[in-house]
Amino acid sequence: MRAGIVILPEHRWWMAEPKWRAAEEYGFHHAWTYDHLGWRTLVDGPWFGAVPTLTAAAMVTSRIRLGTFVASPNFRHPVPFARDLLTLDDVSDGRFTLGVGAGGAGYDTTVLGEKPPLPRDRTARFAEFVELLDQLLIKDRTSWHGEFYAAEEARSAPGCVQRPRLPFLVAANGPKAMRVAARFGQAWVTTGPPTEDVEAWWSGVRTMAEQFSETLATEDRAVRMHRYLNLDSAPVYSLSSAACFQDAVGRAAELGFTDVVAHWPRHDGVYAGSEAVVEEIAADVLPVLGR
Repeated sequence: MRAGIVILPEHRWWMAEPKWRAAEEYGFHHAWTYDHLGWRTLVDGPWFGAVPTLTAAAMVTSRIRLGTFVASPNFRHPVPFARDLLTLDDVSDGRFTLGVGAGGAGYDTTVLGEKPPLPRDRTARFAEFVELLDQLLIKDRTSWHGEFYAAEEARSAPGCVQRPRLPFLVAANGPKAMRVAARFGQAWVTTGPPTEDVEAWWSGVRTMAEQFSETLATEDRAVRMHRYLNLDSAPVYSLSSAACFQDAVGRAAELGFTDVVAHWPRHDGVYAGSEAVVEEIAADVLPVLGR
């Protein structure tokens, strides 16, 4: 079992940098940031871009894996985004993972002044987005003419540090997105079902894990698929205490997950908690994971 931490891109760098350094020093296996133009209740507050944030994080760390949690097609086109990804992979010396999802409703879908896509179109657009990114990051030149995106002789030199390309962590809760994850992902991440009942959430996570296993069995791919669980989609914040985190890690392991992801505590609002809990987890929990 490996554990990761999400650091929201809401702080000026002089405040954010120590958190990224600490994530590595504490022994987290991976660290992530959100890729949004604005997010939910924090939309009116400070917010910085994911790509420059991760680039800066790569410059002040040396071992921990870094990634988006998660990027989406809501405001991105695969061709210019692929250049950003190549750069992150290079600057991090092959420590970058692309977390990618279909994107939901909200600020990201309205801020550009466009009409939000219908759910069926969002799913189809996501599949095309991931497939085109896959091509752009592997091939020297890519031409593509799809329903949602086009590329004409898009170059990709010098290519990824990681071969044949940087890994994809594909977010998927439903069957169509799971097929995308099974086809293109090196890892799968789920948030579980929306519910305020803790046991119902864990039951839903179990069902989704079983569904993904069935979906994966239909793909003939010689790849080990890592399985990530976003612990903080549960009704209880995973870092409310070290005991809560340890219990969640154990339950995730029982369901076959290889990785869990929590969120760095904030002073108030969403993910409100104490950094002392992170320190306790770093001292007592992280050293024994994977043994």
